[in-house]
Amino acid sequence: MSKEERKPEAALRGLEGRGAEARPRNWLVPVILLSLKDWNSYGYELMERASAFGFEAMNPGTLYRTLRQMEKDGIVESTWETSRGGPARRMYTITDAGKAYLDFWARSLEQYQQTMDNFFRLYTGQPLRPEKKDEEK
Repeated sequence: MSKEERKPEAALRGLEGRGAEARPRNWLVPVILLSLKDWNSYGYELMERASAFGFEAMNPGTLYRTLRQMEKDGIVESTWETSRGGPARRMYTITDAGKAYLDFWARSLEQYQQTMDNFFRLYTGQPLRPEKKDEEK
């Protein structure tokens, strides 16, 4: 076997057991913003909702560090809620800047989806669909 033929084998061996990353980088931020878009929430509830987006075994520290950074960035706000008789907990709310950031992510993901659709069309042997011009949409 030539050196060139061994390269793909070596690359595959390096991936065994790891799997490919199946989500965009920093995916947790738009997932949290989407969860907060229609209702305020606290950390544990956000962690439960994030599981539907591929975060089944997330470390709570990861979530809370992300929320703190999001608050510093001005895309979420938090207040202490003490009204339920249990321990106080931090309730998170999306800000106007967070809504704008979520809109940006949604537009970016639409473009990403088109790229992925093209990839799988070619991968499965289907022709690419021609791009539609703005007046045809």
